[in-house]
Amino acid sequence: MTHKNPVVVLALTIVTLGIYGLFWIARTRGEMVARGAQIPTTWLIIIPIVNLFYYWKWSKGVEHVAGASGPLTFILWLLLSPVAMIYAQVQFNKVAGAVAPVAAAA
Repeated sequence: MTHKNPVVVLALTIVTLGIYGLFWIARTRGEMVARGAQIPTTWLIIIPIVNLFYYWKWSKGVEHVAGASGPLTFILWLLLSPVAMIYAQVQFNKVAGAVAPVAAAA
């Protein structure tokens, strides 16, 4: 997982009126799929009601990759998407921090 500052992720999402947020979701989805998570295509975000299924699967991907609570991530997406982005990026940073020393040693 790529280490990013969660506040910068949120700020870029706000400044770009959500475009960076969509890019971030697609990018993190790709990283999670590479680590074994089963998440469908990001295009499902644009379909009403079906996007809830996508966010549920994405949240389960966070749980799979980072060990974070999938249901908590999903509830945060439903209630406060910006908080969910920060929470997920913090979890990804934990994984990135744990993997970086191993990669440097090899």
